[in-house]
Amino acid sequence: MNQEIQNRLKEIQDSAIAAIAAAGDEHSLFQLKSKYLGKKSEISDVLKSIAALSVDEKRSIGGLANTIKTELERVIDERADALLNSTGGVALNTALPGIKPLTGHLHPLTLTMRELKSVFIRMGFCIEEGPEVETDYYNFEALNTPPHHPARDMQDTFYLSPEILLRTHTSPVQVRVMKSQKPPIRAIMPGRVYRNEEVSARSYCLFHQIEGLYVDKGVSFADLKGTLDSFVKGYFGSSVKTKFRPSFFPFTEPSAEVDVQCFLCNAKGCPICKHTGWLEILGCGMVHPNVLRNGGIDPEEFSGFAFGMGVERIALLKYGIDDIRLFYENDLRVVSQF
Repeated sequence: MNQEIQNRLKEIQDSAIAAIAAAGDEHSLFQLKSKYLGKKSEISDVLKSIAALSVDEKRSIGGLANTIKTELERVIDERADALLNSTGGVALNTALPGIKPLTGHLHPLTLTMRELKSVFIRMGFCIEEGPEVETDYYNFEALNTPPHHPARDMQDTFYLSPEILLRTHTSPVQVRVMKSQKPPIRAIMPGRVYRNEEVSARSYCLFHQIEGLYVDKGVSFADLKGTLDSFVKGYFGSSVKTKFRPSFFPFTEPSAEVDVQCFLCNAKGCPICKHTGWLEILGCGMVHPNVLRNGGIDPEEFSGFAFGMGVERIALLKYGIDDIRLFYENDLRVVSQF
């Protein structure tokens, strides 16, 4: 038994010396040191088997093990010196200050989305989400846009099949929410949307939206104006004014677009607001009765309003960026500023 253990220790010694001599870098050398000299090394495993030996045999085996460990430490140190010399003597100087590692940060679109969500959550809205791959029914028909409706020309759509598409807005989530919940409903629907548009400084094939929906008894256009005015003041500042202009959307009636007083030039006129003093930020309106019916809600009993805005447009205005493509080109010189 004693001789078997000694032979095993010598085998480990020979194997370790050969492996150390072949180590090509400091990392490999460190791993070998842990393997042969660490608390869970092969030598330690062998020494666990000497419990049944006599005191003299234990002393003999222990002395041999310590001799082997000393020899391996010497071989490892020599190999480390050899590797150091092969790299021109460059080594870690622990006296030098450390190099701070690069850390990630939030993308400007993520920052803008979180800020917008925060404002609406404080106003009592909850967050609802839906699929990005949507059916034609939920994306168009349920929103009062049947086949061949001229409003479909407003959105160039990515079709995966005649009935399946990439959603062109987050409005389909509104119908899904109405079908699954009973009024009162007060929710926002943030998410990514897709449109088959030519990529330019002002448009992209994908972007992000936040839409909102409020349905209850007695909801009026005055409630819509008050809500959006509170949102604008909560996000852009209490001194910013809003302006509502008539517009058209097939899923709301009446419909409007909302402008805010240009906070970049204090309404004096600048290139961003095209020298008008106003910036368009969202569309809105009272939910069309047909949309309420498609959502399973009686328009004779309930009414509601809806609104939607592009997150990229808000971010462009807030940060004074003039090209939407900068958000998607992963240029660290741009996104690291935020």
